[in-house]
Amino acid sequence: MPEIIEMPWNGTNSGCELDLDYLKNVNMNLSTINYLAQKLILHPDLKAEIKIQWILKAISLIDLTTLAGDDTPSIISRLCSKAAEPISKDILQKLEKYGDYTPLTTAAVCVYPLRVEDAVKALTKLQFNDKIKVASVATGFPCGQTPLHARLEEIKYAVQKGAQEIDIVINRTLVLTGQWEALYEEIKQMKEASGKAHMKTILATGELGNLNNVYKASMIAMMAGSDFIKTSTGKENINATLQFGIVMSRAIKDYYIKEGVKVGLKPAGGVKSTRDALNWILLIKQILGEEWLTPELFRFGASGLLTDLEKDLYYMASNGNSSPVDL
Repeated sequence: MPEIIEMPWNGTNSGCELDLDYLKNVNMNLSTINYLAQKLILHPDLKAEIKIQWILKAISLIDLTTLAGDDTPSIISRLCSKAAEPISKDILQKLEKYGDYTPLTTAAVCVYPLRVEDAVKALTKLQFNDKIKVASVATGFPCGQTPLHARLEEIKYAVQKGAQEIDIVINRTLVLTGQWEALYEEIKQMKEASGKAHMKTILATGELGNLNNVYKASMIAMMAGSDFIKTSTGKENINATLQFGIVMSRAIKDYYIKEGVKVGLKPAGGVKSTRDALNWILLIKQILGEEWLTPELFRFGASGLLTDLEKDLYYMASNGNSSPVDL
């Protein structure tokens, strides 16, 4: 294995020159990836204490999301309140024998650009604006089929309104037609438009055709300066699967070996249950290592996941070592 270039890491990725030669011999074997995904599935005999620790870890890694056409300031306010107290104090007190898990918040809230200001105001009022990030989707979410200048202006608008993180979407046509230089240049311009905000690049993996394209798009996005790569918008027919996660994690590891820079991963769409979340945590732990299991390097994009995690914590807090689901 090539030697890892150790460089100071400040949580951002400056990118590098486009290196298409690096992508010439990419070969992601579907059968092998499927086999690895099966091996990664969580063993059901996990001890209760470990289950609880991992569930609470998962909560701290959530970008609590609402991306609905009927979002209002009051809906955003309730979302921020839930992000600030995702699990009731009563449940956490019952889990004290396993350790002190307070304070506990989600990592961020994720909203449309027009709702960023509402989220900033709500978190400021709650005095959690320094603990919970405000993320905004942008660039013609979810399809990315708008002119580049419009997509760049949408990024700038969200940042101006207070977004600390920007979740961009790529133009999938550029991947499907092999226009890697154009993809690199577009993402690079989006990173520049994001300014100091961290940029998560949504690949829409379910629409990229094959796993080789997923790997190549991941690597191009990181070369162009993406701080995170994200599986999906949640609107595709196929969203976050462990197979996509394996390929993207391998790309992240290869980029780290190549450039000495850590890039984050965000599965989104289809991660709905406690079992889903813990399988993803296990995947990251085994491929990238525990150092990636922080809000700076791993997130869940989710709206309904928290409900299932909360339900399972309540059950375990009330019934000792039992669990309502086969984890």
